[in-house]
This record gives sequence, structure tokens and C-alpha cells, in this order.
Amino acid sequence: MKDTPGWASPGSAPSDGQETGASGPADAAGRPDPAQPAQPGQPADQPGTQPQSPGVKWSKEQPPPGQWSAPTGAPAPGQTPPPPPPGPGRGTPPPPGGYGGPGGGGWGGPGYGGPGYGGPGGYGAWGGGWGGPPPAAKPGVIPLRPLGVGEILDGAVSMMRTHWRTVLGISLVVAVITEIMTILVQRLALQNTIGSDALDDPNASPRELFRAMGDALLGSGVLFVVSLVGTVLATALLTTVTSRAVLGRQVTVREAWRDARPQVLRLAGLILLLLLIGIGVLAAGMLPGILVAASGSPVGGTALAVLGALAGGVVAVWLAVRFSLASPALMLEKQGIKKAMTRSAKLVRGSWWRVFGIQLLAALIVGIISAIIVIPFSLIAAAFSDGGLSGLLDGATDLGWTYLIISGIGSVIGSLIKFPISAGVTVLLYIDQRIRREALDLELARAAGIQDPGSGTPATGG
Repeated sequence: MKDTPGWASPGSAPSDGQETGASGPADAAGRPDPAQPAQPGQPADQPGTQPQSPGVKWSKEQPPPGQWSAPTGAPAPGQTPPPPPPGPGRGTPPPPGGYGGPGGGGWGGPGYGGPGYGGPGGYGAWGGGWGGPPPAAKPGVIPLRPLGVGEILDGAVSMMRTHWRTVLGISLVVAVITEIMTILVQRLALQNTIGSDALDDPNASPRELFRAMGDALLGSGVLFVVSLVGTVLATALLTTVTSRAVLGRQVTVREAWRDARPQVLRLAGLILLLLLIGIGVLAAGMLPGILVAASGSPVGGTALAVLGALAGGVVAVWLAVRFSLASPALMLEKQGIKKAMTRSAKLVRGSWWRVFGIQLLAALIVGIISAIIVIPFSLIAAAFSDGGLSGLLDGATDLGWTYLIISGIGSVIGSLIKFPISAGVTVLLYIDQRIRREALDLELARAAGIQDPGSGTPATGG
């Protein structure tokens, strides 16, 4: 009989209803048989009716129940003696080679990283042959799991490269319309405002400086609003393309427009509301300074207005990031304006800095690429303008039609890269936040026809 060290045998023990010194009728080996009661009238220390072999008795000093094991006697010649009892630890030490047999490794190897989990050729343990969790399914431009910063940026670029015909068509239309509006605003409304010399005049009065700063801020704000409208529109129209690209499906410009058309009016209302909120916050921050300047203290009023504008800008940026996912939420979930803003605030909550950092990084990348494209066209446009290159360096370039058109062509080319990347990052951020909070990856896997999301195996059933 071979017993495992430390394992208590379930055989008869003195605790089975008898005391240590009591014994009943003996069994075939001469030991008391617990199944037969002792004969009445017999002493407890005498054998029963059957003879008992001499020298074979239960010891009156039994070991504790947890350490008892059946006697095995002396090992036979050539037989390996039993292993010693284990010390304080996890239990029985494994045999050489592990529990998986000779060469099996596994649990018997060093740690849990042995060469195998079972016999030879078996599965490796954690950190060995397993190599971590299985890769996520990737039917389209991103893997269906929580995304990193690099994966979001790479997904936007992959979407632009894979669906370049649709992306180019949408971006070109939006960029041309936006640039035409920018040229008209610059030529017809901001020509005299931008050419003001009050900011360069050291003898200008505080009132003139305040008015020049207000005009410059107004001109920059108008151009920013036009650019923002174009960016949001491009994001809305490219939302369908990006969502299809995540599933690995193609989409045409007509399909994208058909999907976005029911939400166009709501999208326009969302854009208008967000712009009004931003303008209102900035105006509220500058209002005390404007009132002080109007009351007869232009210097103090100007300083207070600048500080108020900075404070209002911080609040406006916070709100812009908080509602930055409202556009894809409105387009993909077919929600109303209020519901889309609520959804965006819910998805951004707790991840404001992450969303802000990714959006800022994408804006820096897009800005650098756009500058590389736009600057050469600006130099060419300045060379054909009245002031020439020297006028461009001095800031005295006349915003004529020639300059605006040539520089506008460069802006359109830059927008062909800016719009898809900005739109793709925004939509992929929305999808990433929903994956992290709502397990959207499972729904996307089913929509893509993935049978096993962990392996990327497509569904075969109809």
C-alpha cells in the first residue's frame, strides 16, 4: 500500500466509537474488528473468542489523526523508500519532471512557466506557451478592444488610406465650401480690420489699442468659427465612413450622405448651440472689462478684459472637450441635440484629460502637416501680390484676390488631410470610450460577423 505523505487514511481509527484501550473481536490479521461488538463479560483488554496472534496489537499511544498513515513496514529490496513528509508550504512536492510525466514540466517545473502544462507537447503555463490573452478581432482599421493613443491615430490614417475615394470626395467638397467662405469673409469684411496699424503705433491712445485688439479678436474669431464649422461638418459626414471602416466595409459618398441626411438639421442645431455656448462664455468673461473701459478707465478695463478672456477661454476649452463627442453620438445613435450632449458628457466623464490630450495631439499633428503644405503656397501667393515677399515678412501684404485664391488652394489641399484625421480621431475616440464603458466591442464583433471575438474567426452560419 502506497500512501501520499500527509494524507489521512479513512480506515478504522480508535475514534470510531471506541476508546483507545477497548477492543472487540479480532479480524483475520489479529486486530480488533470494529464491526463486531465486544462480548459481554469480557475484559476490555482481553481478546475475544477468536485467538489473536501474539505481538500484534494496537498501540495505546496513537498519533494525531492528521498524521496517521497505514504501516507499510520495511521497504522491499530494490524498492524506493517513501518520500519524507512535506514541510510547511503548499503541500506535497511534485515528482521529478512535474505532474505531467517525464519531461512534462508544467506545475513541476520552476514556477508556473515550465515548458508544458501536461505531458510532452502540452500547453505551456502562464508566461510560457500561452503568451497572454488571445489577440482581439480586427475586421477593419482598429482592433475591437480598448484602444491606445497610437492605435487611434493609426486607425484614422488607415481609414483615410483604405477608403480614399469616399474620404477625398467628402473632404474636397467641405474644404472648397469652407475656403470660399473664408476668402469672402477676409476680402469683403476683414480687409480694413486686419490692416489696422494701431497695434504697431507706439503713440496710439488706449482707446485705439482697445478697439484694434477687439477688431483683431473679432476677425480671428470669425475665421475660427468658419474653420470650426467646416471641421464639424466634415466630422459628421465622415462618421459613417469611419464606422463602416471599423467593421471592414466599404461605403460610397451617396451612402454616407443618405445615412447623414436625416440628422443634418439636428447637427446644424448642435453646431449652432455649441458656438453660442462658447461665444457666451467668452463674452461673459470679457464683460466686466468692457464695462470698466466704457466707464472711463480704458487701461484697467483692457487688462480686466484680457484676464476675463483668458478665464473664459479656459472654461470654453473645458466645455469643448466635454461635448467633443456629441457630433458622433448624434450621428451614430440618431439622438437629439440634448441627448447627444448628455451622451458626450457621460462618455468624457472621468477621462477628460485623456480625451483632451488625444485631441490636442491630433490637432498638433494636423497643424504641422497643414503648415508644411500651406506655407509654400503662401510664399507663392505673396510673390504674386503687390507687396511681394518683403511685404509678407513685414505683415503688410495686401489681401487681394490673387493672394487669397493661391493661398486658398494650399488651404484646400491641407484640409484634405486635416478633415479626415480630425474626423477619424473624434469618431474613434467615441468608439473607444463606448468600448471601455459599455462593451461596444461585442456589438461591433457581432455586426462584423465575427463568430469568436477572441480569435477573429468569421461567422459561417447564415
